[in-house]
Amino acid sequence: MSSEPASDIIIALEIDDPALADRLATLLGSIAGLRLAAPGEQATATIVARNRDTAGGSDFELTPRELDVLVLLAEGASNKMIAQRLGISVHTAKFHVGSLLDKLDATGRTDAVAHAARRGVINL
Repeated sequence: MSSEPASDIIIALEIDDPALADRLATLLGSIAGLRLAAPGEQATATIVARNRDTAGGSDFELTPRELDVLVLLAEGASNKMIAQRLGISVHTAKFHVGSLLDKLDATGRTDAVAHAARRGVINL
């Protein structure tokens, strides 16, 4: 009889970023009912994450101004504050925020910052 329960889900990691692979391995290793596949072992599921350079790049590209706006969003700035800090009109700030929401497929300002952080566009 095997020492592992029959219901364990065996996860293989195919991740280019060693730091991310280590973090995931640590997180997944602590979940009951999951275990990481040994080298050469057949996995129930595989988590695959490729470096952006090897995966054909990001699915969106932000302009330098959008990055400036994103940083200010992460600080909690309003459109008026963004406009003042960047020396642009409130209308233009609002336009950049809307563009960010579209590109990041976000439902709001906080969601945009969260998406950008998860994608590695900004560090919080």
